[in-house]
Amino acid sequence: MYLGLDIGTSGVKAVLVSEAGAIVATAARELALSHPAPLWSEQDPDAWIDAAIGAVDDLVAHRPREVAQVRGIGLSGQMHGATLLGADGRPLRPAILWNDGRAHAECGELELRCPSLHAIAGNLAMPGFTAPKLLWVARHEPKIFERVAKVLLPKAYVRYRLTGEMVEDMSDAAGTLWLDVGRRRWSAELLHATGLDLHHMPRLVEGSEASAVLTPELAQRWGMTTNVVVAGGAGDCAASAIGLGAIAPGDAFLSLGTSGVVFRVTDRFAPAPASAVHAFCHALPGLWHQMGVMLSAAASLAWLSGVMETPAAALLAPLGERVDAPSPVKFLPYLDGERTPHNDAAASGAFVGLRGATGRGEIIQAVLEGVAFAARDNLAALSAASGPIAEVDLVGGGSRSPLWAQICADVLGIPVHRVEEGEMGAALGAARLGRLAATGEDPAQVCTRPRRLASFLPRASIVSAYDDAYRRWRDLYPALKESV
Repeated sequence: MYLGLDIGTSGVKAVLVSEAGAIVATAARELALSHPAPLWSEQDPDAWIDAAIGAVDDLVAHRPREVAQVRGIGLSGQMHGATLLGADGRPLRPAILWNDGRAHAECGELELRCPSLHAIAGNLAMPGFTAPKLLWVARHEPKIFERVAKVLLPKAYVRYRLTGEMVEDMSDAAGTLWLDVGRRRWSAELLHATGLDLHHMPRLVEGSEASAVLTPELAQRWGMTTNVVVAGGAGDCAASAIGLGAIAPGDAFLSLGTSGVVFRVTDRFAPAPASAVHAFCHALPGLWHQMGVMLSAAASLAWLSGVMETPAAALLAPLGERVDAPSPVKFLPYLDGERTPHNDAAASGAFVGLRGATGRGEIIQAVLEGVAFAARDNLAALSAASGPIAEVDLVGGGSRSPLWAQICADVLGIPVHRVEEGEMGAALGAARLGRLAATGEDPAQVCTRPRRLASFLPRASIVSAYDDAYRRWRDLYPALKESV
């Protein structure tokens, strides 16, 4: 048995996977977000621990025999979050998350301080990344900055509390702007630009390597044997790729989680910062990946659900499984700013085209289409960087909706495949990495592709209409940017 833990933004998921690779049981615990000021997004690091331990406790309550057989644990996590620890190993302040936009000014400062940033890190300086957050802390909370002994990403903090070891994997480390992504090692030059040194960083391992072992106390609590291996793990997107079997160059998927991602595997470090494409290490040695990122994907539907005080499933039900024309209303899904292609933390969401006759369904449809249009922006950026993408698997909470999947296929103009266990992709990928660390097996034998449940093909009857709608939608951001 193998255990995967996904430390997400809205919750922690745990998945138990058998020797045959089947998901045996799952559990989840919710997490709360804090927004103490405009553009700020924070979480209590200890809430991740409570949720992770609680999720495994839930598995033990229902599957004690299976949990006792766990040989390896893998971790997946939300990327970029700055968890600042003092010399005692305790957090000095709430973690500053990936969707926090406060460090916009510090991004420009970082680019000036380190002209070689793009070549080494392979990415633009964006407020969501970790390094600009530390410049912000140094400027606005200098007393806290002086006490920083270690900077950990969310899943690395969870690992530390599960094992006592401070370790990070390559894929997550690539999202800090402190990693030499091509060489897969910390960059002293990039760290120096933010007033840090190598001793502030955790030890690095590959995602499929053993990083530590579970503490005897937790092993006893969960009825496990001693020496349960904890793998390096992966950032959430790379872990989702492992769960989808996306381990060969050219493999691609679309994630409609809290944030949205278009992801493609590459066999080399292939940065394309001019179009705000991310170039990161993959979770397996010798592989990298590119990503286009939108900060509010399923989060946009969750926001609308909250405003309308209606569960998301109930919002979508009246629309059925397909629509026959684009909504007359347009929605910009920039509720927390945007990365690819605009790199604008101050970008804001908007509805355009509202009239007195506009109905509830047209607004709901506009939100789904706005996210799909943003995904098309991402797809275009990756295609320009490394060639076209022919098809994508669909994962994340949004993958549950056949309607949304069909809209994505029609907007993107390529087949979209809904896959088995698409919602558990990152946790499943983490479990697979836990297995690789424990057994040393060939990744190709473990990281198999999930069964495709349904394929959604672009419909010729609506593709051209969506092409026109997308072109009009693309005009909105620059027009509103000038007026807001």
